[in-house]
Amino acid sequence: MAKGLIWATTEDLMRNRARVLSLYRQILRSLNSPELPLNFAARMSKKAEVRAIFMLGSEERSLHNITDLIDAAEYSLSVLRKGEIPKYIQ
Repeated sequence: MAKGLIWATTEDLMRNRARVLSLYRQILRSLNSPELPLNFAARMSKKAEVRAIFMLGSEERSLHNITDLIDAAEYSLSVLRKGEIPKYIQ
């Protein structure tokens, strides 16, 4: 992501699209893990929160904020894979 200096260009957004979609799907799948101490209603609630976060993030145009959101999603995914719930989505 280096085309735009501060604001993302269309090329920057398209370059990250596959990565963001992959993170989104992996996080939703990880929430179905039996290792997580969540009942059905809590799982559905967490999935709705993830959808809302990604919907709001899709409107972001700052390169630095986009990078931070991707980093946060990767961190959340790593924590979910350990069988824990990330603190910022609790």
